[in-house]
Amino acid sequence: MARKTSQKTGGKTRSALQDVVTREYTIHLHKLVHGRSFKKRAPWAVKSVKEFATKAMGTTDVRLDPKLNQALWERGIKTVPTRVRVKLELYCLLGRRNDDEGAKEKLYVYASHVEVTSFKGLETVVVDAE
Repeated sequence: MARKTSQKTGGKTRSALQDVVTREYTIHLHKLVHGRSFKKRAPWAVKSVKEFATKAMGTTDVRLDPKLNQALWERGIKTVPTRVRVKLELYCLLGRRNDDEGAKEKLYVYASHVEVTSFKGLETVVVDAE
């Protein structure tokens, strides 16, 4: 039986270098911190945003904007926002430089907060890079 071309060949995985894009996501934090003890909810939300960005953009180097961190912590350690709108920008060494020249990751993700009045009807959007 012939092998499909969409399968992995030779142990190589998909590279994120081809799709250097910017996307906006809505992250449902309520289900990610559900059942977590009160004094660990905001730190867990920060970790969950980083984990979401890692899965969505395909690189482990994730950097949070201070305003996103402030938005996650603004109601204290116990009361994390139910949802948060996040803009994930994938940068490579070619355009905007990774701070460490000897970094093992060629790409990094910069996660920033997007202010919205309502989350109704919002979907994942690919943003044109300016």
